[in-house]
Amino acid sequence: MKKFGVFFFVVLASAVLVLSGCGKGASSSDSDKDVLSVWAMGDEATQFKTIADDFKKETGITLKVQAIPWGNAHDKLLTAVASKSGPDVIQMGSSWMSEFSKAKALLPIDEYINKYPNLDPKRFYKGAVESTQFDGKTYGVPWYSETRVLYYRTDTLKKAGFNEPPKTWDELAKVSKKLGDRGDDLYGLNLDPKEPTMPFMLARQNGSELVKDDKLLFNQAPFVEAVEYMDSFYKNGSSPTSNLGLNLVQSFGGDEPIIPMFVSGPWMIDTINTTIPDVKGKWNVAVLPKKENNISILGGANWSVFNYTDKKENAVKFLDYMSDTKHQLEWMKQTKSLPAVTEAADDKSLKDDKIYQVFNEQLKTAQPAMLTPSFDQFSQNFINTFEEIYKSDTDIQKAMDKFNEQSQAIYDSKK
Repeated sequence: MKKFGVFFFVVLASAVLVLSGCGKGASSSDSDKDVLSVWAMGDEATQFKTIADDFKKETGITLKVQAIPWGNAHDKLLTAVASKSGPDVIQMGSSWMSEFSKAKALLPIDEYINKYPNLDPKRFYKGAVESTQFDGKTYGVPWYSETRVLYYRTDTLKKAGFNEPPKTWDELAKVSKKLGDRGDDLYGLNLDPKEPTMPFMLARQNGSELVKDDKLLFNQAPFVEAVEYMDSFYKNGSSPTSNLGLNLVQSFGGDEPIIPMFVSGPWMIDTINTTIPDVKGKWNVAVLPKKENNISILGGANWSVFNYTDKKENAVKFLDYMSDTKHQLEWMKQTKSLPAVTEAADDKSLKDDKIYQVFNEQLKTAQPAMLTPSFDQFSQNFINTFEEIYKSDTDIQKAMDKFNEQSQAIYDSKK
């Protein structure tokens, strides 16, 4: 699912392309047996007309697509599960897959994989596949993927004496501090303290497993050291401790950018190109700096079949269609979303795209957020814990002991 922290969506409250029927609200009649209802999330759902037309030409199946705002989608899915009445196909945020597969809302598709080769998990980025598999079964197919990389102003780094982006944690700290020392109200790196996935991503980079044998490891050395590393950027002035109220033009643009480095996803490419065209040739992206590794967070969306539909075969045909490399590339052209199939990176249109290839490299090892229904809750709780840390001299180990205890209780209640 696209979005994390400051990463944005403009959702449409009622952008219904064609009003959806229910997957199992009534039995199929001859008139609707070749009609599939699809719930698609967010503003990208408005791009489905071309897909619907082409899918019907290829299969004879009509798509009725309902655009669901991300903000309403979770509650709407819960209602569909409770009533066992919903669409035939659902676009799932990758972080929701664990919850709804456990709720038996999603159809395991393993038996269809041999029949539809496009569904073969080997075709997709490993991290994307992980978000579809639980307890030895596959509950969906990756559709698009996104991950985080380092955006940086090449000219600003060069002026400070750095011809290359930082490649390690130590280098990132060094570069950020020197850039932050340029003057008052200038910083090195935007490290958003309200971005809930950042500490878990950094902890993985420091070797944390996050959880082992159902025991959370948020108060163990690898995680605590990652929190200490984050905190150091605020304490030494490398990163702002509060929202500066600046837009991209003000923070990343200009001859002396206020924040010349930040971590974000692929949607920022088009935003920079259209919002601050004056920095063309003065910025670039790089894979994240490394500690034990440089694992990034993996987001995006999957397609799943609603478990209670009576049109399972046609629904799987739709998943197969959307997983074809050609169609994934077409979707990227329409929406700028990164394909989830690895072979797309070898397509002529992308092979020489240096920025895309950086994302491709990062995606190879990117991992989804913790695949547990409780992750959203305790990752949001971390924001409050971390606020106490970076705004004061709170003992980090004690704070993380308390956070781990609270998180474990949440985790145990939702297993």
